[in-house]
Amino acid sequence: MIQKITSYFDIDKRKLMDVYSESNYENTDYFFPDEADKNVAVKKVENGFLDFLKTEFFTRPGNVYWVLEKDGIWISALRTSEIQNSLYYIEALETRPDHRGRGYASQLLTGVIGALQQGGPFRLCDCVGKRNAASLRTHKKCGFAVISDAGYDYLSGSSDDSVYGLEYRYNP
Repeated sequence: MIQKITSYFDIDKRKLMDVYSESNYENTDYFFPDEADKNVAVKKVENGFLDFLKTEFFTRPGNVYWVLEKDGIWISALRTSEIQNSLYYIEALETRPDHRGRGYASQLLTGVIGALQQGGPFRLCDCVGKRNAASLRTHKKCGFAVISDAGYDYLSGSSDDSVYGLEYRYNP
């Protein structure tokens, strides 16, 4: 089942952090390089992530967290931001490490695309690391095309040569 979450207070914080457990662990070196205790550092990263969702992400109109849930477990998640009418930007597509390689990210992306199609024509953009072959395959499988060698982050207004810019267009 795909959940469309539009409020911070509708998030199951533990289940969401379980989806991002690997990234949160990796982010400890970036955000808290001086913290010797990895468990403490992970908690700090999680708290920062949740604070961002509460004070920034969900305060912007049109922002949605999408979650694929199966048997009560949050398996895959992503965020969409509506940049302007009918232009959406994806961030943070991730699948729990213990559920990868089973097509769940594709299932979530396909579900999000289907939900957005209900509103008529749209563009859905994303940036994917050039070395992230699995994510590139997933996006292409779902109908995305690489449109630029430097991805454009619509939220920060910056481009990045280490990622591709991808786009899905729906115009029935």
